[in-house]
Amino acid sequence: QVQLVESGGGLVQAGGSLRLSCAASGRTFSSYAMGWFRQAPGKEREFVAAKSWSLGMTSYVDSMKGRFTISRDTAKNTVYLQMNSLKPEDTAVYYCAAALTGWPGPRGKYDYWGQGTQVTVSS
Repeated sequence: QVQLVESGGGLVQAGGSLRLSCAASGRTFSSYAMGWFRQAPGKEREFVAAKSWSLGMTSYVDSMKGRFTISRDTAKNTVYLQMNSLKPEDTAVYYCAAALTGWPGPRGKYDYWGQGTQVTVSS
C-alpha cells in the first residue's frame, strides 16, 4: 500500500511561487511514474504534469511549461511541483498521484492518490 500526502499549498499573490510536496510512504517510489493534477471549483480534475524517471518520460500541460517543474528527492521519497509565475487561474486543489507500472501520462491510470492541497492565487 502506498500513501501520498501533499503539502505546501497556500495563498500567494499573482506572479509568486509555491513548491508543493508529495511525500510517499509504504514503498519507495523510485520506479513509479508520478503525476500532479488539479481541480478548480466547479471544474473537472485536470492533468498538470507527470514524470517517470525510470522511463525517462515527462509531460506538462502546454500552459504550464516553463512555469511548473516536477522533481523528486529519492532520499526523502518525495516528489515536488515547483510553480512559478502563478496566475489566479492556477487556483485549485492540487493532487499528486502514483502509477506503479508503465507510463500513464496525462490520461492513463494512476494507482494511488493523495488528499490534495489547496493553492489560492490572488490577483
